[in-house]
Amino acid sequence: MKHSEEVYKNNPLHGVSLEDVLKQMVAHYGWEILYAYLNLNCFKTKPSIASSLKFLKKTEWAKEKVEAFYMYQYKSLPKADSKQFELPPRDRIVPLHQKVGEPRELSLEDAENLRLKRAKKTREKNAGKADPWGNKPANPWGK
Repeated sequence: MKHSEEVYKNNPLHGVSLEDVLKQMVAHYGWEILYAYLNLNCFKTKPSIASSLKFLKKTEWAKEKVEAFYMYQYKSLPKADSKQFELPPRDRIVPLHQKVGEPRELSLEDAENLRLKRAKKTREKNAGKADPWGNKPANPWGK
C-alpha cells in the first residue's frame, strides 16, 4: 500500500455510505440540530433518512455540506487546510497524525449564534459593493 493510500484511508468518510453518515448524525444530534446547523429543508420538513438521501444524492453541494459537517463536527477533526478544503470532503486527505474524536457538543442556541455571526460577516463583506449589474447599493437613510 502506498503512503498516500494510507493517508486517504484516514478520512472518516472512507468506506462509509452517505446513509450511514446520516443515520449516525441523526441518532446523535437529531433532525432539529442538523437543520439548525446545516439549514437544509430536508432536515426540517417531514425529515426521514430516505427523503434526505434522495435530496442529497441529487444535490452535490448539499451532500458535501453534510459530509464536511460529519468530518469536522461529528468526527471532530481539525479544519482542512485551504488546499484540501477546495476538494470534496470524500476526496480530502487527512494526515495520519489526525485522529477522529468524540462528536462536538452542539446546541440550538449555539447554532443561532453562529447563524447571526455568519449573517453579520456577509453583510460586512457586501457593504458598499455594487450588485452584479454595476449598480451601487441604495442608501436607505440617504436623501
